[in-house]
Amino acid sequence: MKYETIIGLETHVELKTATKCFCSCPAEFGGEPNTHTCPTCTGMPGALPVLNKKVVEFAIKTGLALNCEIQRYNRFDRKNYFYPDLPKGYQISQLFLPICRGGYVDIEVDGTVKRIGITRIHIEEDAGKLVHSGASISDSDFSVVDYNRSSVPLIEIVSEPDLRSPQEARVFMEKLRSILEYIGVSDCKMQEGSLRCDANVSIRPPEQKEFGARSEIKNLNSFRSVQRGIEYEEARQAAVLDEGGRVVQETRTWDEERGVTHSMRSKEEAHDYRYFPDPDLVPFVAEAEWVAKIAETMPELPDARKERLTGRLGLSAYDASGVIARLATADYFDEAMKHTGDAKSVANWILGDISAWLNGNNLEMRDFPIPAENVAAMINLVNKGVLSSKLAKTVFEEMLKSGKAPAEIVREKGLEQISDAGALALAVEKIITANPKSAEDYKAGKDKALGFLVGQVMKETKGRANPEMINKLLREKLS
Repeated sequence: MKYETIIGLETHVELKTATKCFCSCPAEFGGEPNTHTCPTCTGMPGALPVLNKKVVEFAIKTGLALNCEIQRYNRFDRKNYFYPDLPKGYQISQLFLPICRGGYVDIEVDGTVKRIGITRIHIEEDAGKLVHSGASISDSDFSVVDYNRSSVPLIEIVSEPDLRSPQEARVFMEKLRSILEYIGVSDCKMQEGSLRCDANVSIRPPEQKEFGARSEIKNLNSFRSVQRGIEYEEARQAAVLDEGGRVVQETRTWDEERGVTHSMRSKEEAHDYRYFPDPDLVPFVAEAEWVAKIAETMPELPDARKERLTGRLGLSAYDASGVIARLATADYFDEAMKHTGDAKSVANWILGDISAWLNGNNLEMRDFPIPAENVAAMINLVNKGVLSSKLAKTVFEEMLKSGKAPAEIVREKGLEQISDAGALALAVEKIITANPKSAEDYKAGKDKALGFLVGQVMKETKGRANPEMINKLLREKLS
């Protein structure tokens, strides 16, 4: 039987603050184990938390970017549970009075725009980190705890169960990352855990209105694992129902290597955590004037930038989507456009050769060594006819090696394109004389022969000939 898949995501985002949520310890990733700690973030008796104002500002900024209502009156609650990475025995979070409610994110899948609701955004602190002696907790002899991550500020973005496929879930997460990068509240490094999500997945027959029992897949920390984990889970639940079984509500973990989920425990509900207001943190008010000031600092968001690129600059929706997906890439594009008017060529280089080089070297755009100004200058040389498109790739490779400007490389290596009609006519004549059969083949209607002759002229001129002029001259000579 075919089923409809219902997906809701709970996305955890580590905020890019200098200090932790409730103390002055560094919030940065890494460091020697247990060196970014103090009595407050490790929950020592008598230590009192003090709320970091920047955390609230970043949460409000996120809420505004996701079209949420910012709640004026806020309060923290204690979420009580025991785990070795949580020495306090509770996590400071917001359950009853979250900072943001009721927003949305528009995603585009297969050309169709779909609006995904945001139920809430709440502030909470991260837990410490267990480090296992083996590959996972199940096959380790022992584990140790690093509390550097304890109380690093988080926001949890809870979506409505509006997603209907693993692909939609992946696109939603990619869109969320773009927005968070643009507003500068998180570095969104999934490999370091600063962006991760839990997926609530259930299935139901198409005619059924009620949701089926859901399983929660914990800590999906790559876009690939989000899609694969949900694909596995919807197939697993379908198999259970098809065999006459019953899907059990539970929490499951994703095994990336084996491509399967494993049961961890039965699904907890809020009442299992015995939430109550944190007596050490007084409620706080997000004044309207403050929210308005934060709103004034909001940058151009991905959707607006895409509209600018497709509207004013005339890029296709496909190219614009590729350019705006990551902030560093979009900024690189804009920087290049300060030095050239050729948006299409800039997009082609970014989405083509530059992306290929970055992927091949496992680097990100912010690590790309060629200044955007130089890529723009190279494009201008091509557009002016000084440099052929083919030799531009040679210049690109040389810029990566030497860091020199394109004009300097062209001059030093003698790469100027030959556009002199007389010189090219001599080269064309020479190639026709040396390849009479190809010339006759073209005259007999075999168009492929022309391509061969063009290639020979390019070889003769060491790739410097203007290809458009060669084509024109050959056609004229052979007509």
